[in-house]
Amino acid sequence: MQTLEKLRPIFIVGNSRSGTTLVGRILGSHQTVFTFEELHFFEELWNPDQGSTVLSLEEASYLFARLINIQRNGYLTQGNTADFLSESDRCVRELQTPLNALSIFAAFIDYETKRQGKTRPCEQTPQNTLYIGEILQAFPEARVIHMIRDPRDILLSQKRRWKRPFLASNIPKTEAIRYWLNYHPITITKLWQGNINSVKRFADDSRVYQVKFEDLVANPKQIVTKICEFLNLSYDDRLLQVPQIGSSSTRDSSKSGIDGSKAQNWSSGGLRNIEIYWCQKFAQTLMEEYDYELKAIALNPFSLGLSLGAFPLKLALAIPFNLKRVRNLKTAIVRRLS
Repeated sequence: MQTLEKLRPIFIVGNSRSGTTLVGRILGSHQTVFTFEELHFFEELWNPDQGSTVLSLEEASYLFARLINIQRNGYLTQGNTADFLSESDRCVRELQTPLNALSIFAAFIDYETKRQGKTRPCEQTPQNTLYIGEILQAFPEARVIHMIRDPRDILLSQKRRWKRPFLASNIPKTEAIRYWLNYHPITITKLWQGNINSVKRFADDSRVYQVKFEDLVANPKQIVTKICEFLNLSYDDRLLQVPQIGSSSTRDSSKSGIDGSKAQNWSSGGLRNIEIYWCQKFAQTLMEEYDYELKAIALNPFSLGLSLGAFPLKLALAIPFNLKRVRNLKTAIVRRLS
C-alpha cells in the first residue's frame, strides 16, 4: 500500500448541496478513479489534536473496519463493524508505516481503490472544506476541487431536504427530522459563508481548484475538461453520462447526463422573501465576489421577527440530532462559523 507522501487522492469539497456528489459521480466514471461514499473521516474519526498518536494494532484494525463499513454499507445505514474486523486486521498487519489514524485512512482508500480495479482514490465528503490545511499537509500530492453554488439555491435544496428520506430507500426516515431541524436560512447561510472562507485561505495553492456549479451545468464539457486537466486525467465524453439522482424533492430519474435546469432554481419560487433576505444580508459580500446578483425584496416586519425568534430554537433542537456526527462539537462549530 502506498504511503501518505506518494498517494494522489482527490478531495471534492464544498457546502452540502453544492454539487460535490455530481462531480464525484463524473470522476468516478473515469477508468482510473474510484469515488468513495462520504466517509466523514476528518470530522468524525480523526482528532487533529492527537496528531500522529500511535494506535495499537486493535485500534488500527477497528478504525480500518469502520471505514470499510461506511464505504460498503453507506454512512447513514452502517451495519456491524465487527463483520469487517478479519479483513481489516489482515490489511493492517501488512502495513509498513506507523499505525496512526492518518496512515490507516491512507491505507484504506488505497486498498479499496485497488480492490475496485482502479488507481486514483476520490473522497467527496463536503465538510472536508474545513480540513484542507490538514489534508494537504498529510497528502502533499493530493488535489482538491472546491464546489461553489449560489447560496439561495443551497437554501432551497436544504429547505426541501427533509423530503429526501421518503424518496430514497437508503436513507433512514429519522433523517427527515434532523434535516428539518438543521434548516434555518441564517444557519445555512452562515455555514455557506464559513465554508467559502475556509477555502479562500488556499486560493494561491496550485493543488486547489475552484468550480462554480452554475458553470458546470451550463457548460459541462468545457468545465469537466478543465477539471480533468487539473487532475492530469484524460477526458472522455462518457464522463458526462452520470445518473440524475439525489434531488431533495423529486424521485430519482432513470435519465443520465448533467441537468442544466438545476441552476438558479430559487428564482422560480420556493423561498420566502425573509429567507432570501437573511441569505443576502449575511452573504452579500461573497455573493458579489462570485457574481451572484442580489434580488431586491420587500420585507414584512412580522416575518422578520418570527424568523429571528425561531433561529435559536431550531439551533438548540438541532444540536442533539447532530452530536454523533462530530468528534468534538466545540471544534466543529468553531471551524464552521469562524
